[in-house]
Amino acid sequence: MKLYRYADKNNTVGFATEGANGMLCKIDGSSGNFKVTDEIAEVVRFLPPIDPVQIFAVGHNYKKHIEETHAEIPNKPVIFMKAINAVNAHEQPIVLPRFLASTKVDYECELAVVIGRTAKNLTPENALSYVLGYTCANDVSAREWQGKTLGGGQFCRAKSFDSFCPLGPCLVTKEDIPDPQNLKISTVLNGKVMQEANTSDMLFSVAEIIAFLSGSSTLPAGSVILTGTPSGVGVARDPRLFLQPDDVVTVTIDSIGSLTNTVTEEKI
Repeated sequence: MKLYRYADKNNTVGFATEGANGMLCKIDGSSGNFKVTDEIAEVVRFLPPIDPVQIFAVGHNYKKHIEETHAEIPNKPVIFMKAINAVNAHEQPIVLPRFLASTKVDYECELAVVIGRTAKNLTPENALSYVLGYTCANDVSAREWQGKTLGGGQFCRAKSFDSFCPLGPCLVTKEDIPDPQNLKISTVLNGKVMQEANTSDMLFSVAEIIAFLSGSSTLPAGSVILTGTPSGVGVARDPRLFLQPDDVVTVTIDSIGSLTNTVTEEKI
């Protein structure tokens, strides 16, 4: 099932799914059980499909991306975190920072995993049973802060500015994606394909990443894990290409859909 989270004209949060007519139909949870109704959802704006309790991300996890950045091949998943304030939604703007300024803000399409049950010390064999579902993510990155130009190699700072973690447009439950290692994933910027790959190119699988993060550490329900980006990022292009005001960037993943954001800049 595809679950959409939205706000209506009264700013009331609701949930919806795709009905037989192709429209988004409201889900009624008043009785404690989710029931799909025939009532069309009055979507004023989309919300992130989940409010994460924490956000993990994995670096250098696609083989061709490792090649394009000339990075060393890691022997364990490379983990960093994005702050909760970075969470953004489908059709909401990515805001280029201007107070702590960056002119080299990059896109990164990623498969995001939502943990459904609190977990610890999982194995790759049982890890996927703890997944609630999957969504699209854009791991937006301010490259000067990620590198040594401004930030001294601060991954978390570079990736945690407001709006730098769009998620959406929906959450797809795990039953509809039995194999997360066989999904086409892409980024389109202003109508041009920038990234195009398959999750089969991951160095560490979704199951392996979840197991690693749960090792001797409690992984709470509601955790979101961004599983890495494929090749084609702006910083690795010649010439380099970075997000500009009025750009439109879309992340698309098979079986999930398309997450689209316009780009604007911070007003200070």
